[in-house]
Amino acid sequence: MGQPISLEELKTFVGKEIGLSDWLEITQERINAFADCTSDRQWIHTNPEMAKSGPYGKTIAHAYLALALLSFFNYQNKVFPAGIKMALNYGLNRARFMNPVPVGSRIRNHCVLKDLTEKGPGRILMTFENTVEIEGQLKPAAVAETLSMVLT
Repeated sequence: MGQPISLEELKTFVGKEIGLSDWLEITQERINAFADCTSDRQWIHTNPEMAKSGPYGKTIAHAYLALALLSFFNYQNKVFPAGIKMALNYGLNRARFMNPVPVGSRIRNHCVLKDLTEKGPGRILMTFENTVEIEGQLKPAAVAETLSMVLT
């Protein structure tokens, strides 16, 4: 996790990138574990043999796997509010899945702080624009605007 900063200082980061996560390899084991958790075992994700003759020549990650990894990626952001007790996923304003993630690919997240709204004592609603990049590809895997309620 990055550096804790005051709310006033954090407001100066609105509109700026606050995080670039490390690369994460998307393995078949991770895809299978996600399939088990969600009961989405479609062959394009979980059957490497069948996927060889599919549209991508190999299995691809579930689109929602990239979305589910945003919490992990954003834990690496370089700034966060001082005095944070916890951050809760609060929702999505928008999510688009733009490019499939083939097994063996590496992905990372660019996170921009879009908005910061005080919602009462000790509560801050943060809006993030997330762009999940696939290493070596111009088109991102996903773009999602996520909301976090931070309790201080």
